[in-house]
Amino acid sequence: MQDMQAQLMKLREQAAEFTRIASSATDEAKRELFTRLAEHFVVLASEVEKAIAKMAPKE
Repeated sequence: MQDMQAQLMKLREQAAEFTRIASSATDEAKRELFTRLAEHFVVLASEVEKAIAKMAPKE
């Protein structure tokens, strides 16, 4: 489970970095690319988060 938590954090950090890159890009094509990458990594992080929630013991 810890490895999944680590991957979740990494995906979130990468999404944030892509967002920063997109916001500072001067080229429209690069801005769009990094925006799409950020959105994709947010979705991936969400999927990992859902998987973690399913694996978590119920109280």
